[in-house]
Amino acid sequence: MNKAVIISATKTVDGAGCMQHSLDIEAAIIALGIDIHHLYIEPLSADWNAEPQPDHFKSGCAPVEALARAKSLIEQGTSIPKAVIITGHDDLKTGYHRDERLRLMSVYADDYPLTQAYTDLAKQFIRHHDIDEDLFRAISKSLFDNHKTSYRNALCDDFSPAMLPDERWYQPLTELFRGVDCANPLVDFSGRVLLCNEVLAEQLNIPQNEQVNVSAVGVSKLEGDGPEHIDQIADYQHLKAAYLDCCKQAGIDFAARFRKGEALLETYTCYPVVPMAFLLVSGLVDMLEDIPEFLKQHSITITGGMNLARAPWNNPALNGIIDMVKRLIDGDEEIGLIHANGGLGYRQGVALLGRCG
Repeated sequence: MNKAVIISATKTVDGAGCMQHSLDIEAAIIALGIDIHHLYIEPLSADWNAEPQPDHFKSGCAPVEALARAKSLIEQGTSIPKAVIITGHDDLKTGYHRDERLRLMSVYADDYPLTQAYTDLAKQFIRHHDIDEDLFRAISKSLFDNHKTSYRNALCDDFSPAMLPDERWYQPLTELFRGVDCANPLVDFSGRVLLCNEVLAEQLNIPQNEQVNVSAVGVSKLEGDGPEHIDQIADYQHLKAAYLDCCKQAGIDFAARFRKGEALLETYTCYPVVPMAFLLVSGLVDMLEDIPEFLKQHSITITGGMNLARAPWNNPALNGIIDMVKRLIDGDEEIGLIHANGGLGYRQGVALLGRCG
């Protein structure tokens, strides 16, 4: 079977960044007379309740679902050059009036904001694991502290304390969440991930050390989303299924590799329940009580998470994939895992990337 490899991953955030590397390679592919298959991440303006068109993907899990589709398309055959591009674009800051943005984000009901949905899910999660709300809040604080460390490390000399949320965001929004705990990034974002098979990568003279292999992708979903499905979502067995499927495809014990410092991780951090669930089902921790100590030793994002390294609406996992590709090319680790959460949590995706060179 031929491999699906990422040969370019670029983005812009609020106008900063550059897409030229991707655009140049895309132009070279087209010049060879090869069609590029396009996959699209839907923006906020897309009707949340409408079924997406073919090759269009919606929800926070969309980028990993698109990656699974790209991998499948490329692995069909070995001798014909193939290319797929995943694109996401959403001008969440400048492309919508405030009232329009708020209306489009009311995906469950006009009188049922996402913060209330997050709170209701968190309460069910707390009951399921028989912990108290004080422990939940303490773990949430440890998670955000971990995100801050990753954010500083990612930016290095470019970091400034002024880039962190101001004091008002550290105040409670609900009985369980502070402003910094729930991510709703108000930014303009564009991202491109260009994949091909090994035949085309060689034809384009892409060096091995500039390629990243899509080793495995696991995706799982429940029948429904929203408040009436909170009990099933809070169990997170579908997340466990996606994670185990991804690890089985790749033939690795990711948790063991990660603990040894041999792997990178980008968990989905839209609200604290999600990374808590991932740490549990992945076997990185045995109990919720273990999370604060674990977080003192390990960064669970390479970016600072959605709370700090921002990408809008359905694009955070695409941002994570793009940054993971760069880290694998530039760094010492050989593998990196990206987690994605769709809707209130009914869709779960896990993708494993690996260095080629």
